[in-house]
Amino acid sequence: MHEEPPHGQQPNRWGHCAEIALVFLVFALYAGWPIPEPNEPYYLAKAKHHWDPSWIDHDFFLDSADSHWTFYVTVGWLSRWLSLPTMALAGRVVTWLLLACAWQRLSWALVPRRGAALLSAALLVALNENFQMAGEWVVGGFEAKGLAYALVFAALAELVRGRWNATWALLGGAVAFHVLVGGWTMVAVAFCWLASGAARPRLLSMLPGLALGAILSLAGLIPALALNWGADPDVVRSANAIYSFERLPHHLSFFDFPSRFKIRFAFLVLVWGWLSQFFATSPGRLRLRRVVNASLAVAGVGIGISLARDYRPELAASLLRYYWFRLADAFVPLGVATGATMVAFQLGNIRPRWRVAAPVMLALIATWLLEPQLAARIAPEAPRADKPGKTANLADWRDACDWIAAHTPVEATFLTPRTAQTFKWYAGRSEVATWKDLPQDADSIVAWRRRLEDLYGTGDSSEPWYDSLAEIDVARLRRVGEKYGARFIVCESDPPLDLPCLYRNSTYAVYELGPGTK
Repeated sequence: MHEEPPHGQQPNRWGHCAEIALVFLVFALYAGWPIPEPNEPYYLAKAKHHWDPSWIDHDFFLDSADSHWTFYVTVGWLSRWLSLPTMALAGRVVTWLLLACAWQRLSWALVPRRGAALLSAALLVALNENFQMAGEWVVGGFEAKGLAYALVFAALAELVRGRWNATWALLGGAVAFHVLVGGWTMVAVAFCWLASGAARPRLLSMLPGLALGAILSLAGLIPALALNWGADPDVVRSANAIYSFERLPHHLSFFDFPSRFKIRFAFLVLVWGWLSQFFATSPGRLRLRRVVNASLAVAGVGIGISLARDYRPELAASLLRYYWFRLADAFVPLGVATGATMVAFQLGNIRPRWRVAAPVMLALIATWLLEPQLAARIAPEAPRADKPGKTANLADWRDACDWIAAHTPVEATFLTPRTAQTFKWYAGRSEVATWKDLPQDADSIVAWRRRLEDLYGTGDSSEPWYDSLAEIDVARLRRVGEKYGARFIVCESDPPLDLPCLYRNSTYAVYELGPGTK
């Protein structure tokens, strides 16, 4: 049986539209960093290459297996008419709008009061930004995860209303776009169903939604499962260790998270523990409480797996790669944001003098937490994909990439700085390997690690990587270039390399490796 939201103001179409527009504005102000964001070159280059394999047609990363097939298929066609930056901008607008629509619907199901969605949206991004533990974000740049979260919010809105079939179908769509975001939410909703007792709908009544959700989810599940089909078990074990312990422990392993991140998240969990009591006031709110609590249970399992790292490292590596902390990073802020908004409006009903004061106080808290992001909109910084540590000087990096795009063969392969993230984005040329462009299938992960070691490795475990290609012996660079078919190098211009210099500015230089390379 479908449920109506708790008693409140009557829905108004134009009011809803205005509220969606304001929520969209909050998301845009929060996440409107200069293009590109760190993951946009990763996702959008893959999407463009998927639709046009002739674009950088022999790049190691772009030619690796496509784990986010649905995203690449559904958005990659835009690259036929739009440049990558324009594609990113258009995709951000669509993603933020879908998130705003879904969030407004979820908020109205929980707190049917004008302005509640705007307040809870600001709290959501503020809390997610400042209290997440494992680096998970909900509102950001244009990539598969943002579209998946829009479907997740829409599914939770249907869950609160008791529409289980719509919930399962929407979650199937979320799995199609991002198998872990959608998949873990499915696990949490399944937990909610099991914990619902006598109020639990019969399995038979949910079969249409479950069937549709299962069919939709195949578009995400099959590419994910196919990543390691036929791979040698030893290679898979090595890839798991590389993925979980070397490349992404800051997202995957509890004991690799900064202590301050764990402390701040624990504080937010305590706040949720207090607020969660107010979710028992209606069956729909109670269902959302169970989903949030399920996300914490999943994170608890992740802590247990992290404990096994020293005793069963192979098992821990194989399990930790499934991002056990992702859901709690998103859902605990979601629960606190909606719960605090709910309490603020209820307090106004009980004590009229708090009718304005309580929401205003929450808005001020959200604004204070978001002040760095809001200030950055006034004086924009460099794109976060090109922040210090990724590029030494953005203007010089762009100039070097522009020169490469205009003066080198389109089929050329380059040795590039290890921490660079935007070479393909700006220059449109292949590169041997970078730290950011981690493939997803086991064979390619192991090959990626070997390429990094061949190119940047020092052989010293305490300082495993050279800071710059300019520090590496020219004979070694030539050997690596010959091995991987790289004819050119772009690197810091100081110290200069004993190679033919084709271009130089104050920060970067482009060299030709010479004969013997492809």
